Amino acid sequence: MKVVTLSWFMMARQLRGVSRSPFLIGINLIQPILWLLLFSSLFSSIVQIPGFSSNSYLEFFSPGIVVMSTLLAGNFVGMSTVVDLKQGVLNRFLVSPVQRTPIIFGPLLQNGVTMIVQALIIIGLAFAMGARFSGGISGIVVLIVASVLLGMAFGALSIALSLVVRKEEGIISAGNLLTMPLIFLSSLFMPLDLVPKWIQTMASFNPVNWSIEAGREALGATVNWNVVSLNLTLLATFLVIAVLLAVRIFINYQRSV
Repeated sequence: MKVVTLSWFMMARQLRGVSRSPFLIGINLIQPILWLLLFSSLFSSIVQIPGFSSNSYLEFFSPGIVVMSTLLAGNFVGMSTVVDLKQGVLNRFLVSPVQRTPIIFGPLLQNGVTMIVQALIIIGLAFAMGARFSGGISGIVVLIVASVLLGMAFGALSIALSLVVRKEEGIISAGNLLTMPLIFLSSLFMPLDLVPKWIQTMASFNPVNWSIEAGREALGATVNWNVVSLNLTLLATFLVIAVLLAVRIFINYQRSV
């Protein structure tokens, strides 16, 4: 119970920083919004390809953009850890009686909150552009849950990386290096039935694709909840592994100071 309370306080500390600079959420949304506006129009005729799974490319594409927005946000969670490292805040926490795990859980929870806000903004924009989802509110909830699970998992990995490289440049480089291949090796742009076999194989091991498939399936007219449950379970497992890795690296960092 104490861990929950301390994690809440650490989350509140991070949220106060976001409230003082709300434009940071807007910055994280620039690329996803541009992709949604440009690619949904550019590739609108793709739905005419035989075998395409949707009559509207906007409705097919927008769940993937929601996932993309949380992925990008998660990639840079470690930036706040680097700032705390450079300012000596993290080391002051280590000599205080504060438990160690909330130092990691706090930023993750804060980013989970901002990811939900970002996802709602993207979904609202898609609706404004004309997208309609048969899955209704329950489908939207599943999409947001899947997206946030993915974003928080990559947030935990970002924190772990920040404790190793301890530089903003390293986090930015690693995030950019990892993000693009994962996005393109998924069903973000095309149904997997219409891509080469090797991409289908890679996508089956890709957490980004798990998130997209869970959200897209839940938003459909007929939902295969086995598919949704499987992908959500994979995402939850990935999140647990990522958090355990971050905690382990944090312990190693603590021993080194």
